[in-house]
Amino acid sequence: MNACLKNSIKGLLTLIPGGRAILPKQVTGGTNSAHYCYEVWMKHLTMLWENGMRSIPDTVAELGPGDSIGIGLAAMLSGANRYFALDVVEYSDTASNLRIFDELVELFRNRAAGPGNGWPDYSMHLDENRFPGHILTDELLEKTLSEKRLSLLRRAISRQDDTDQALAIRYMVPWSDRNVITENSVDAIVSHSVLEHVVDLPGTYKALYSWLKPGGFMSHQIDFTAHGLSEKWNGYRAYPELLWKIIVGKQTYLINREPYSTHLKLIQDNNFEIICNLKRYRQEAGIDRSRLSSHWKGISDDDLTCSGTFIHAKKPLQ
Repeated sequence: MNACLKNSIKGLLTLIPGGRAILPKQVTGGTNSAHYCYEVWMKHLTMLWENGMRSIPDTVAELGPGDSIGIGLAAMLSGANRYFALDVVEYSDTASNLRIFDELVELFRNRAAGPGNGWPDYSMHLDENRFPGHILTDELLEKTLSEKRLSLLRRAISRQDDTDQALAIRYMVPWSDRNVITENSVDAIVSHSVLEHVVDLPGTYKALYSWLKPGGFMSHQIDFTAHGLSEKWNGYRAYPELLWKIIVGKQTYLINREPYSTHLKLIQDNNFEIICNLKRYRQEAGIDRSRLSSHWKGISDDDLTCSGTFIHAKKPLQ
């Protein structure tokens, strides 16, 4: 069964009463693994440092943590004291988070090597053990991995609502209003393969600007591929709009299909200062312009061929 037919049937089932019960439980993939969470955080942290961040952010927010809050826990094991996790569907649970937390602690204690050479390749910024030792020094990790602090972090994982504590986690699902986080209160915002799923991109970028402190950073890796919705990596741009509506059905999220230029414009329109702007182009061929649906006929060549971006932006000092 080809991808188009399979996903059309899935979308149609969401429109039929009781149809959702036939579908397998949704999982986001990735953050159910401590190694994955560790590697993602190390990439964003290391690249942020290379692009001007010079201290561990005290307060971190993450869009779309998925199956666990492991990326945020990695941030807290690096020295962050507050973490906001914002999602549209509740996937995370305390037992899984505690398991991943304990596994992350061992990875940090062992200064486990990060792969470094994925995309973007940041291996040149790591030490000989493929660890960001210039950022996560032995002196820092002695403090962040102290037994007293680990005990407080385990308590925060179990509570996830007490923001008055010295170490605090708040898991907000679903979030739909930028007022869920106080303006000018977050030092760094991270998302990893999430913004391609967000329905209200203009509202989300406004919220990101609102939450960040002046001088705060945000780091996003965005994936423009089909996520299994077509055989070709950009084949979803060949689907007519009626077919796309069938595929989407009543699913909470799929992909928003917005290209690189949309994100770039929203970042610029919200007065962020872009400090890192990397684009990825797939080796394998996608569809060419002749196969585009009428909706996408006007897309630029760059947007048609750009399969991902890794972008950092900073809220200007006011």
